[in-house]
Formats: sequence, C-alpha cells, structure tokens
Amino acid sequence: MKHNILKLAAFAVLSLTISCNGGAQNGNSTAVKPLYVSDPVGFDTDDPAIWVNPKDPAQSLVIGTDKDSSGGLYVFDLKGKIIKSKTIKGLKRPNNVDIAYGLQLAGKKTDIAVTTERYTHKLRIFSLPDMKAIDNGGIPVFVGETGAEYRDLMGISMYTDPSGKIYAIVGRKTGPKNGGYLWQYLLTDDGKGNVKADLVRKFGLYSGKKEIEAIAVDNELGYVYYCDEQVGVRKYYADPAKGNKELALFGQGDFAVDNEGIAIYKTSGNKGYILVSDQGARQLKVYDRVAKANTAQPHPLLTTVKYSANQTDGIDVVSVPLNSDFKHGLLVAMSDDKTFHFYRWEDIAGKKLTSAHP
Repeated sequence: MKHNILKLAAFAVLSLTISCNGGAQNGNSTAVKPLYVSDPVGFDTDDPAIWVNPKDPAQSLVIGTDKDSSGGLYVFDLKGKIIKSKTIKGLKRPNNVDIAYGLQLAGKKTDIAVTTERYTHKLRIFSLPDMKAIDNGGIPVFVGETGAEYRDLMGISMYTDPSGKIYAIVGRKTGPKNGGYLWQYLLTDDGKGNVKADLVRKFGLYSGKKEIEAIAVDNELGYVYYCDEQVGVRKYYADPAKGNKELALFGQGDFAVDNEGIAIYKTSGNKGYILVSDQGARQLKVYDRVAKANTAQPHPLLTTVKYSANQTDGIDVVSVPLNSDFKHGLLVAMSDDKTFHFYRWEDIAGKKLTSAHP
C-alpha cells in the first residue's frame, strides 16, 4: 500500500482479535450478514478489489469484475451503488482485479486498477479514481505459451516492493506442474504516460487437480499466497530476487469444496489474518498471518466464519477505517446472484475489539 495509507492506518486503525476459542461465529450456525449488498452487475460477479482514497477514505471505491465475453469492471461506492460514470463495459471476460498505489506515470504517482482479460490474454490497466485506460489497449501476457488454456488469464495480485517498484503477479486457467504457473511482471512508464510490463520471473508449483485463480500479496512482509484449488494455499517470496522456493503449503483438508478467494487483514506489529473463502460452503477460513517456525502447519487455522455470500470466488479486505459504516475495515465478497456483499470487519471478527498499537 501507498505510504500515506499506511500512515493513516498507523494512527487511526482499530483491529479486532479473533480467538481460537469461539470468536467470529465459530461454532455458531448463524451466518454473518452483510451491511450492504451491491447493485447487481450484468452477467456474473467474480472478484472485488478495494481502493482506499488516500485523501478521503469515505470516498473509497470497490471495483468488481463482471465475468463475461461482454463483461466489465463495475465501480461501486461504499454502499454498493454502481457509479456508472466510472464503470467500464465491453471487456472480454475480465476475471480478477487488484489495486496498486503510486505507480510513476508521466512524472506523477498514479493509483491503478489491473484486471485480467481472459479472452484477449491481456492485462487491462486503469487509473484511479477516474478509471481512465492507461494500457494502450491492453498488455499481452504469457506470450509464447502454446498449451491449451495456458494463456487464459485468471488471477492477479499486485506487489509493491520496499523501493516502490510495482509488479503484477498473474495466473491462468492451467499451466505447468513443475513450477512456472505464475508469471511476474514489472510495471513501468512506457515513456508516454502509459504502462508497460516486463517479465521478471516464472514461479509457482501446481497440483494439476483443478486451477489456480486466487492470489494475494502481503506487501509489508513480502510474501505471495495463492490457492491451488482442492489442495491448499501455497506461499512464496514476492521479491523475485529471493528465489522461487516454496515456503509453505497450508490449509490442506480444511475446505468443504474449493479454497478460492484470498485476502489479508493486517493489524499492528505486522500481525493479522489470512482469509480464504470456502467456495460452496458459505464460509471463510481464517489463518494466522504470522508464520510459526518448525511446524507442519506454519499458518494455523484459527477459526471458521459463516457468512451469507454464496459460492464465493473472490474476496478483498482492508483494515483501515473508511467511514462511520466501516470503522474497522471492510470485507467484500462475491456472491453468485450477480452481487458483492459488503461486511463490517467487526461483524466478521465477532466484535472482539482492541486498539492497535502504532
């Protein structure tokens, strides 16, 4: 995240502690209900991303994909209302979307939304908050791959390194099993104020059981996590210079159906939670963000949260206060009725409130 947003979090954010002994609706059949359900999109919701407005968090936006051959990127306010003037239509099956802050373009820092356009095999990139295309019509990725569905884009997550370099980590419908499923691209100015992407590495094991779609990056700790569906969550360094060794595989056997959407709720002292949606079971699995050394389960399962969203693919979460509705953060989850569900963090976490220590 951009430094000014981290400063906002440092003096204002409150975090909630989830206990292993019953927090967050654990053992309670009552599902958490969203504060808002978004306006429906045209075809098929898939993945959300939350842009925190650094000048006025109450004016933050939620960007969600409408996954269809004539799909789009829908932009919502914090009550889930579509902002028609910012919504992009006519994209060729946009799948996942993510946000990065402060990409240097034409001499100024620009926040961006990046989505994977599956049928064109391109990244589509838009400036925030105006949603202006800054990609010269799209950036081809997985160039040179010839396997069936090897160029069919699926997941994406953005990584900003400590020096401010911004990378896109991209997944696809299928790929090699022995490493190289994910490709990582450095995003920079093309010299004309648009974005270009340079391939910097190929990494990531794949079981071959289903697919890899959901990807999340922990910028502060420098890790990337992705869901190898029906297997578990894989962990790697996000920095290409640190190599391609798998650091952990966790969550095995925890999911009723598919391990799908993944997001990270951050608390003070680089603590927090890794959230993973259990698609088809209307629940989230909550893992400890802090890895435990010398154990078979470095990121232990803390609890399971039942919620109302159905068949959840993508999720996103932020831990900074946004407005009077979302004082402690916002979780957005896709639901299969063409909507996104907006949850207050305190409802997800079971209302066990503590103050964060900057």
